[in-house]
Amino acid sequence: MFEAISHFFYLVLYQPLFNCLVILYNYIPGHDFGLAVIILTVVIRLLLYPSSAKAVNSQKNLQKLQPKVKELQTKYKDDREKQAREILELYKTEKINPFSGILVQLPMLIVLIALYNVFWAGFDPKQLEILYSFVSNPGQINPLFLNLINLSKPSLFLAIIAGAVQYFQTRMLTVVKAKDGKDGKEDKKDLDPASIMQKQMVFILPVFTIIILISLPSALGLYWTVSGLFSIAQQYIIFRSTKI
Repeated sequence: MFEAISHFFYLVLYQPLFNCLVILYNYIPGHDFGLAVIILTVVIRLLLYPSSAKAVNSQKNLQKLQPKVKELQTKYKDDREKQAREILELYKTEKINPFSGILVQLPMLIVLIALYNVFWAGFDPKQLEILYSFVSNPGQINPLFLNLINLSKPSLFLAIIAGAVQYFQTRMLTVVKAKDGKDGKEDKKDLDPASIMQKQMVFILPVFTIIILISLPSALGLYWTVSGLFSIAQQYIIFRSTKI
């Protein structure tokens, strides 16, 4: 079973992504591998745009529903079971699946795993043997980006940049409504555990991102950075259409 899944993963994701990367590498002037990674990232994000847009819209709808959720939490604070039923009923009435944002993100996670394998093993000259017949074999791949960063090795600089982008991306999605008041500040006493966790994730995710990328080929860090910038632009467009 596992072998069949692994073979399917190889044929449907790993090999096509690797071949696309080599095609871009062959045609980019100067054979800059970093530019090939950037272009491939943009192409992937455009293909997955409908899925990621649904995830952002799901998050936006959940945020719009938070005042009603808080009302129910306050109303049934002494009956957790009743509270949970009423909140689920609210989601059902509003036709919102609180887990849809996670589900539609699965394709991006799967692609990320495939790219991890591409960047981890793709610099081995033996991998060029899996190129399709119509793809020109470059002989070897120069992993330098702008002749400065070796994308086959870890880079603290790109890991930190990716972490910073992750911070701004997460912060855009973490909207906690401030109470009406002269100073416009939030009353921490009114924040529920979910809201507190969201605020913590703004800082936890960037640190987690840096810790992960600091030991991996920096090509993955470049992909993470470009993908994050794409997400920020996408979120800006979606949130701008409807203020929450």
